[in-house]
Amino acid sequence: MKNPINKPRRDFLKASALVTGGLIIQPFHLPGAYATGSDEIKLAVIGCGGRGTGAVFQAFETGHNIKLVAMADAFRDRIDKSYEPIFNKYGKEKVDVPEERKFVGFDAYKEAIKLADVVILAAPPGFRPDHFEESVKQGKQIFMEKPVAVDAIGIRRVLASAEEAKRKKLNVVVGLQRHYQSNYRETIKRIHDGGVGDIIGGQVYWNDGGVWVNARQPGQTEMEYQMRNWYYFNWLCGDHIVEQHVHNLDVANWVKNSYPVKAYGTGGRQVRTGKDHGEIFDHHSVTFTYSDGTVIFSECRHFPGATNRVDERFQGTKGNAYLSAGNHGILTDWKGKEIYNHNRENNPNPYQVEHDELFDAIVKGEFRFADAENAAKSTMTSILGRYATYSGREITWDEALNSNVDLMPERLAWDARPKVLPNEDGFYPYAVPGKTKVI
Repeated sequence: MKNPINKPRRDFLKASALVTGGLIIQPFHLPGAYATGSDEIKLAVIGCGGRGTGAVFQAFETGHNIKLVAMADAFRDRIDKSYEPIFNKYGKEKVDVPEERKFVGFDAYKEAIKLADVVILAAPPGFRPDHFEESVKQGKQIFMEKPVAVDAIGIRRVLASAEEAKRKKLNVVVGLQRHYQSNYRETIKRIHDGGVGDIIGGQVYWNDGGVWVNARQPGQTEMEYQMRNWYYFNWLCGDHIVEQHVHNLDVANWVKNSYPVKAYGTGGRQVRTGKDHGEIFDHHSVTFTYSDGTVIFSECRHFPGATNRVDERFQGTKGNAYLSAGNHGILTDWKGKEIYNHNRENNPNPYQVEHDELFDAIVKGEFRFADAENAAKSTMTSILGRYATYSGREITWDEALNSNVDLMPERLAWDARPKVLPNEDGFYPYAVPGKTKVI
C-alpha cells in the first residue's frame, strides 16, 4: 500500500473535511430508528470501561431520544460497573438492558451490534479492527475510540472498512476529540489560511506520569492477566506512543495536511521496569519527516514525578503556533507580535461535541462524518514511531504500512496463550533498539 501523502493538498483537504464535519453532507436512511415509525435511536456499547461508560453518558446528554439496549465486554464485572452508574442517572426511560442483552466474552460484540442503530466501540484498541469491521458489515452508525489498531495489519483492515462505511453512508466519528475542540478548529483554520506561512517544523508532546496497574490475581490465566492490564501489552494497546500520543501526532498531520514519509527515533524502559509493566517502553523520542522535508519532533514519556507536558508547537515561515488541550490556540509572528489568541472562556467540552454533532447528523438523516480514514493514518503514524523506536533504525511509511507482523494471538479464549509470555522470573521480553526487528 503506497504512501497517501503524495496526494495533492486539495485531495487531503477534501478527505479531511469530513473529519471536522460539514463539507460533504449526503442524506441516508437509518435502518431501525424511524423505519418503524419511532424516533427512538437504539444504542449499544462495546467495551464497558471508563471511556465506553463516558461515551454513553455523552450520547444521552445530546438530548435526543436515545435508548441503551445492549452492552458487551469480555468481562461481566466491567458490564456491571458500567451499567450501575448509567442506570442510576438515567433510569429505565433511557436504559433497557436486561440480562439477556448483557453479552460477555470475546465474540459478545457481534450480538450487541445486531440490536443497535448506533454503536460505541470502546474496547482496547487491539480489538478495534474486528469491532469496526463488524459494525460496518451490519450497517451501523459508529462512534469509536482512538487508536483504531495496534499494527499495520489492523490499519489496513480499518482503511478497507472505512471505504465501505463511506459507500454505505455510515457516519463514523472517532475519539480524536481535538477535531471537535474549538481552539484547535479555529487556530488550525487560521494556520491553513496562511496565518503563520508555510509550516516548516514542529514539536508535539505527551509527557506525564503514566497510568494504572492491576495486580496479578491468583488463578488468573495469562490471557486474563494481559486483558486486565491491556495497557502494557502491544497486541492490546500498541504502547503509549500509540494509545495516548496519537492525539498529538494527529494534530501534526492535521496542521501539515499530510502524513510523514519516514521516522527515526529512540526509546526504552528507564523508570517503569517492573514485572507488572509488561513489554511497553516508558519513553519514545521520534523525528517524523514529511514529503516537503518538514521535520516534526515527537516526545512522549511516562516518568512519575517528572514535569508533565501535553501540547503542540509549530513553526511557519511567518511565525509560530501553540496549541493545547487546555483551550490554548495562539499565533504570533517571528517578533512575538500576537496574530491570534483563542478565547479560552466557555468553550464546549469536545468529548460532548463529538456526540452532539454525530447524533445531530443521525437525527437529520445526513451522512456528515467519515473520520475513520484519517484516524487510521494518524494511528499508523504512531505505529510508525513505535517501529522506529523499537528497532532503532529509520523506517519509511511504506515499509511500516506493508508490514505483515501480526501482534494478535492466534486464538482468543481464556485458556489461549498470547504471543508475548513472561520468563521464569515473571518478566516480559521487550524491544532492544538496534537488535529488535519490527517489520
